[in-house]
Amino acid sequence: MDHPRELTVDARASWDRPVVSVPVLICLSLVGGQLPSFSAQANLYSFGTGGVLIWIGLSNRVPRRPAPRRLAPGALWWLLPAIVFGIFEGTTFVLSVGDDFPTFSRLADPLLEDHVVRSAAWFAWLAAFWGMVRR
Repeated sequence: MDHPRELTVDARASWDRPVVSVPVLICLSLVGGQLPSFSAQANLYSFGTGGVLIWIGLSNRVPRRPAPRRLAPGALWWLLPAIVFGIFEGTTFVLSVGDDFPTFSRLADPLLEDHVVRSAAWFAWLAAFWGMVRR
């Protein structure tokens, strides 16, 4: 049965508020930060949390934020560092140049050995993914 537009209410779900979603993301990142890097547990946890976020995004369970109609003219300049980063990472990985020209991920390994830093990286990853789910 269709409802008239005047009677429908566009209420946000109670779990879709920052008061709820941020602590959940913090708890998930604390768990992910305790797992050893590149272990089977960490990989399964990454695929599991990513899969759940993809499922939430595709199921339309969260209200969408409006996408920008057009990108600002200066926004294309932000692609330049991303492209340079991608080319550098891909080239050094494919050529396996080792310690002469290490990849950024290899340079970040000593930082990510600390559980607090790894949890912060998990939180940044989950928060960025949650932002994409909301679009």
